[in-house]
Amino acid sequence: MAFRTEKRVGTLLSGLLLAPAFLLGQQTFRYQVWHGHSRLYSLPPHVHKAGDAGTLTIDDAGVSFRQTSKKAKRARHPEVLHWGYQDIQQLKIAPKSLTVLTYQDDKWKLGADRQYDFDLVAGPTFEDAYRVLKLRLDQRFVAVIADAAPRALLWEIPVKHRIRFGGDQGVLQVGAGEIVYRSARSKESRTWRYEDIDNISTSGPFQLTITTFERAKLDYGSRKEFNFELKERLGESRYNDLWLRLNRAQGLNVLGSYREQVGAR
Repeated sequence: MAFRTEKRVGTLLSGLLLAPAFLLGQQTFRYQVWHGHSRLYSLPPHVHKAGDAGTLTIDDAGVSFRQTSKKAKRARHPEVLHWGYQDIQQLKIAPKSLTVLTYQDDKWKLGADRQYDFDLVAGPTFEDAYRVLKLRLDQRFVAVIADAAPRALLWEIPVKHRIRFGGDQGVLQVGAGEIVYRSARSKESRTWRYEDIDNISTSGPFQLTITTFERAKLDYGSRKEFNFELKERLGESRYNDLWLRLNRAQGLNVLGSYREQVGAR
């Protein structure tokens, strides 16, 4: 197996965020949201008081939140938060939640980076904004969403995703431009463009690890690893092809003549 133990080498292209002027065009997305900690307690937003209702706006200038609750209306200066795209360390989007991780220090958490959580309270999902943002943002964008189907689906395989306390069942779909993990538990689903992946590795034909640029404080190098137990054998040719696609997507000319060499044998 020529590449099973290989790791990607070389310098990653930075893939900086595109300038805001080219990001969303004239599109503006507005959502009624709850800003706070309601998700941590599994309570509806109107029950839990550690937060506030407001409008979340996603447009050319970045992401903004403005209070619209009765408390805000009584205040002379309602809370308004705004982050330009260059000020967002990670933007994580799920069908009904959105998280903005900033570069600001949180003095109440010993200098950890400050995070803002938003939950939809009206409207269907964030997927309209997701379909635009996924085409424009760099590896700081995390999609907790399983795309309907990868472009040019190459193959798929049923898997168990190992997590800290157990695991969840799903299907790993590999396409020409992205990899989709479709989980039975929606919060575990992901869509990764190849440039969102740092590395892949395997210890055998029934195991695959995908290391992403998603932030994970408890994982090595702050990169989140997804460890999959494969329910079907992953052939060497599929793994090698996946490895090559990953490295080429990162702008590396890794073994560019590999296939030609193989064909010449």
